[in-house]
Amino acid sequence: MRKKKKKAYESANTFVKSVVEVFQSDPHSKFNNKQVASRLGITDKASKELISGIIEQLAESGELEEGNRGKFQLSKQSEKFPHKGTAYMTGTIDMKQTGKAYVIPDDKSLNEDVFISPSSTAHSLHGDKVKVLLFPKRKGKKTEGQVVEILKRNKKQFVGTIEVSRNFAFLIPDNPSMPVHIFIPLSHLNGAKNGQKVVAEITEWPPQSENPFGEITHVLGMPGNNDVEMDSILAEFEFPLSFSPASEKEAEQFPVTIPQDEIRNRKDFRDVFTITIDPADAKDFDDAISQKKLQNGNWEIGVHIADVSYYVRPGSAIDKEAYMRGTSVYLVDRVIPMLPERLSNQLCSLQPDKDRLCFSAVFEMDENGGIHNEWFGKTIIHSNRRFSYDEVQEIIESGKGDYSEEIRVFNKIATKLRDERFRKGSFNFETQEVRFKLDEKGKPVEIYLREMKDANKLIEDFMLLANRKVAEWVGKKKGNAEPKTFVYRVHDSPVPEKLENFTQFIAKLGYKVNFTNKKSLAESFNRLFEQIKGKGEENMVETIAVRTMAKAIYTTTNIGHYGLSFPYYTHFTSPIRRYPDLMVHRLLQEYLLKGKSANREEYEVKCDHSSEMERKAESAERMSVKYKQAEFMVDKVGQIFDGLISGVSKWGIFVEIVGTKCEGMIRLRDMNDDFYYLDEENYQVIGSRKGQQYKLGGKVRIKVKKVDLPRKQMDFILVN
Repeated sequence: MRKKKKKAYESANTFVKSVVEVFQSDPHSKFNNKQVASRLGITDKASKELISGIIEQLAESGELEEGNRGKFQLSKQSEKFPHKGTAYMTGTIDMKQTGKAYVIPDDKSLNEDVFISPSSTAHSLHGDKVKVLLFPKRKGKKTEGQVVEILKRNKKQFVGTIEVSRNFAFLIPDNPSMPVHIFIPLSHLNGAKNGQKVVAEITEWPPQSENPFGEITHVLGMPGNNDVEMDSILAEFEFPLSFSPASEKEAEQFPVTIPQDEIRNRKDFRDVFTITIDPADAKDFDDAISQKKLQNGNWEIGVHIADVSYYVRPGSAIDKEAYMRGTSVYLVDRVIPMLPERLSNQLCSLQPDKDRLCFSAVFEMDENGGIHNEWFGKTIIHSNRRFSYDEVQEIIESGKGDYSEEIRVFNKIATKLRDERFRKGSFNFETQEVRFKLDEKGKPVEIYLREMKDANKLIEDFMLLANRKVAEWVGKKKGNAEPKTFVYRVHDSPVPEKLENFTQFIAKLGYKVNFTNKKSLAESFNRLFEQIKGKGEENMVETIAVRTMAKAIYTTTNIGHYGLSFPYYTHFTSPIRRYPDLMVHRLLQEYLLKGKSANREEYEVKCDHSSEMERKAESAERMSVKYKQAEFMVDKVGQIFDGLISGVSKWGIFVEIVGTKCEGMIRLRDMNDDFYYLDEENYQVIGSRKGQQYKLGGKVRIKVKKVDLPRKQMDFILVN
């Protein structure tokens, strides 16, 4: 009998209601938490703790009143307890190392996360979609709840180090958000040896078991090896380590020669001056720009994008795998392409002196950036030269070099487009990018910071132009006809409460933001980014500013791009490395041929998947940077560096080393010249006796105390 009752509670229907019913069944009697548990047939510790919490919350909300010795009864205001009903919400679990968690609501109108105690997580894990039973709100407390159903698991596989004992083994996960170790029976090791990095899948998780049971699916190798560590990061985010034989075979069957029939069906740009501009170490070139002077004095500017859709047809093996991956992944030392190398680095790469198939956006423009005509369609090009960003930057600055006059024209028009964009309220998020020089074994020998210069911005502005105009052509309403289904890249306006919190945060650092309207907010943000450049608070302020803004996503519902200040925007310019761009190419071609509107629901599902894969790729890329920064510092324990305080917490001060952005923590317990406490309101720690202050943005000298490479963490100590 008790087993049945317990199952009913765990299935979530009415745990709070059941507690209330105990008091309603005998409204004049008083019960403590043990008596309520007994009446409900509850015997396990976790559920008893939950009952105790529910009773406490019901008392704080005034629905119960407390008598003597911790006993409660229905409030005297009503013998028939008017319980407000059982409230639920759904969301995503944000799990902490301690086992406690917060649920981020799916409903964006709910601005508060829900706290879940370790005993109420119901075996949910970080990133899982869950259903939560909400407890009555306690005055002055964060909303709390209990996970009652796991709607969708976020992960199938887990990466970590295997620890093998005589009778069993455990996987110790790399990810600190995984609060439990995975029990591995010896019969499920599949060749894994003690101390190796491995991948495991959870096979079952019995209700009464603290640990899930699993099986080793891949042995990666020994920790510390560069390839093993990079493969670990990819496996952690469930990106495949190789292409399927079917997709590789399909890619090899494409001919190098372009059929003459295909050339005749395209607009020929092979005699028009065309170049690519990319990083010096780039292997795939998916965009090119062309230029031709017209008789009326204007310029024909072409933005030419590799025509991946010619090769990758819907339903093919390559298409299925590209959709599954969603995006290319850029780790520090390698690119994990979305498409097989024969396409990404060869047939679809716009290499110089080779005919290549493109999908193009062509504009008649004046030198002030004004657009007089536009054309979209399939083309064939022949790039005259491949430039690196550094080469073009040198030409812009010196006015000398190959095709210097053509690059001057490109740069002048791009600058006008950029100025107009900022005039209309575009935000200028310019974060510094951490880059590495690696030796032949992949070990970092140098870290440097790459900034966006005019050469980078030149290409960016023409890509923004093409993306904006393609989205306008499809999305703008023509007469009474509704716009056809399309894939947009949208960016919502920020939540006012987040803006208010951000304004208060930076005010304490001596900065101001005006958000009376969109334009003033953009101007304030752009001015703020200039003011914080090179300061200790730069990284933290930029990070919080980005979090204040909404996250850009793919969707079929156009709400515009707030950050760019574009009413219509899409991703058209990188189908080699982004699946949404491939979808855009297919839809645009269909509509240019007067085809009917695509199924909106089908494309919305694909947009959701693409947004999710983009988030995973970004997380993997950040993790690889953190690992390489820690690896760079491994042999520098005991060395002294200049640093800037980048954050403060109750545990210590975060410091970013000048020039490399390697971040570590100075723990308060290591600051033994005084007793320090956190002044959270003013983002500083203060010594209680001497009054020494360490504030966000302050300059310090640090010594490297410890580098924990597996955890990608560093500990520093202060140097007087």
